[in-house]
Amino acid sequence: MKKIVLIPTYNEKENISAIVNAVLSFETGYHILVIDDGSPDGTADIVRNLMAQYPERLFIECRSGKLGLGTAYIHGFKWALANNYDYIIEMDADFSHNPKDLDRLCAALDEGADVAVGSRYVKGGATENWPLDRRIYSKGGSAYTRIITGMPIKDPTAGFVCYKNKVLAAINFDNIKFIGYAFQIEMKFASWKLGFKIKEVPITFIDRKIGISKMSKGIIKEAILGVLSMQWQSFTGSFLKQIKKIRTNFF
Repeated sequence: MKKIVLIPTYNEKENISAIVNAVLSFETGYHILVIDDGSPDGTADIVRNLMAQYPERLFIECRSGKLGLGTAYIHGFKWALANNYDYIIEMDADFSHNPKDLDRLCAALDEGADVAVGSRYVKGGATENWPLDRRIYSKGGSAYTRIITGMPIKDPTAGFVCYKNKVLAAINFDNIKFIGYAFQIEMKFASWKLGFKIKEVPITFIDRKIGISKMSKGIIKEAILGVLSMQWQSFTGSFLKQIKKIRTNFF
């Protein structure tokens, strides 16, 4: 079973060596693909130096500039599919996601799930070191997403996610439009709409201790408007299919 962890980076020189060493220390044989968006702090150079220590387990794809989380992950998804990985995992570079939880996410797929979500909001899940406003935005956004979309996922904005190869192969990435929180929602929504089984695995999310958070008001706004857009497109798509079916049967 080939498993790869995708780690998008932008100015993560303080964290990248530690997270790479932590993930690749497991005997379960994870690989890592770092997708670096032209970090001016030298993150990519650090990864290149580490590649000599981890031949055939550590890889890097460098892009020309800061192009957004969503496009970085899609770049990584395509690379992982082309290289025939079975389990493909999204993970932050800053230890917000505990590498020790990787085996638990993969175990959920071994047990029959198609997508495993590292969830803060199921029983046993938690957050640490979050200010009150961050907790309000996150929990409120999750509730809002469930109400608007009907998607039965308690942590739809979660960014610690493990996909089976067949899920990503079935998703048309050209239809994935968002880059921040809404990207995470959109990927889960697409997986759910395609009928794949999604399981939430409780994790403790710890706010980054080193480096600068990439959260912004623009990302939050994208999520609010993005959820409405996703649901509207899903509704109109289903409606047009029904009209086409009626016309075909009638005529």
